[in-house]
Amino acid sequence: MPEFDLAVRGGTVVTATDTLRADIGIRAGRIVAVAEAITDASRTIDAGGLLVLPGGIDSHVHIAQASGPGIVMADDFASATRAAAAGGNTCVMPFALQPRGASLREATHAYRALAEGQCHIDVAIHLIVSDPTPAVLGQELPGLIAEGYTSFKVFMTYDDLVLNDRQILDVFDLARREGARVMVHAEGYDAIRYMTDKLERAGQTGPYGHALSRPQLVEREAAHRAISHAELVDLPIVIVHVSGAEAMEQIAWARSRGLDIRAETCPQYLTLTADHMKGLGSDDPMAGAKYVCSPPPRDVANQAAIWRGLQTGLFDVVSSDHCPFRYDDPAGKLNPKGKTSFRWVPNGIPGIETRLPVLFSEGVSAGRISLNRFVELTSTNHAKLYGLYPRKGSIGPGFDADLTLWDPNRRETIRQEHLHHGADYTPWEGFAVTGWPVMTIARGEVIAQDGRVTGAVGHGRVLDRTVEPAARRR
Repeated sequence: MPEFDLAVRGGTVVTATDTLRADIGIRAGRIVAVAEAITDASRTIDAGGLLVLPGGIDSHVHIAQASGPGIVMADDFASATRAAAAGGNTCVMPFALQPRGASLREATHAYRALAEGQCHIDVAIHLIVSDPTPAVLGQELPGLIAEGYTSFKVFMTYDDLVLNDRQILDVFDLARREGARVMVHAEGYDAIRYMTDKLERAGQTGPYGHALSRPQLVEREAAHRAISHAELVDLPIVIVHVSGAEAMEQIAWARSRGLDIRAETCPQYLTLTADHMKGLGSDDPMAGAKYVCSPPPRDVANQAAIWRGLQTGLFDVVSSDHCPFRYDDPAGKLNPKGKTSFRWVPNGIPGIETRLPVLFSEGVSAGRISLNRFVELTSTNHAKLYGLYPRKGSIGPGFDADLTLWDPNRRETIRQEHLHHGADYTPWEGFAVTGWPVMTIARGEVIAQDGRVTGAVGHGRVLDRTVEPAARRR
């Protein structure tokens, strides 16, 4: 009987720290050997001329999430994880959202039920805490953390999600006590409301008004406030989807004081600008709605700042913040209220399938970041931040056999017609890239190859995570 179920042979293996020519031996869905030559296997994949990377982990995606009256998210778990697999990912992390006034525990278990048996790749679920009542803080959230939901997100904006400062402090204090990881959406609620009202009174109601209503200073102020609360409580936090230099300055300032503040950015802040929300010459006055997301993309100077942050280590991870809505749909971007004002256009863009190719092309192929840094930003650090390491995030004995084979020289042009998500457009339509994922292997099974998803729905599992006793901060 062969020693290995599968051997991936002849490729260049890349981790966050090493690059080497090696074969990989896989048994029962796990990597059991990385060696110069592995020959005793039931099946062999020839990776000659290709890069073999840890499967991508996208730790910030929104799937099948309630989005307001009359608004429907474009992806369910089957379509989102199918798209993720085609784009070189082997694990994604969506959010179970607590509706205000509802039970966090019930919302979480109902959301998990949507995912079970419907995923092409593994998922691990974050929580969104919108209503930190005494019951939630005293019973539900500690219980859910113990069950394996060890990370959650809080919002500093949006009518139905925003927490006030005292609530944020209370949630931070619980996270410190229980050893949970907290993600923060840092934008100032009152400043955005003020700007939105002012713009609407002036008749600036088109999609570009979204960018004007959320200038960098509202992100800068909220980031500083979140950092100050974290310092008061002595809690490490992650500032998510950082869009430009001003919030980056706050993170750098915090780190200079010895604070453990982590940072995430996204491909939209590296490749898109606020001008996309003007429609860029389209005859359709709503075309800019395709690019409405929060925080909004900035300008080329801030793109350059984000790249510097990736190069210098300010950013820990690059996620997609995949939040898909259909454009030509009354339940999506073109809902009746959205046509009256930017404030009603659903916030979010699709990106789960394009994150890795865009970052590889603009980062590695363009010479801005190394292959090892690419792996760190797209897989390893995600696993380490959110309790999936050492099961996921690298290549070595004991890790899940989650691998992506890349052709670093392959040139492709991103087209909606080739993508697998549920949205009816991509913000990167016509974007040319160099470097492409040609095969995705999840727990030892080939699930996507050359743009075709071959794995069965249900192959992916919902993962629980644990909090190490030493991580608890008493």
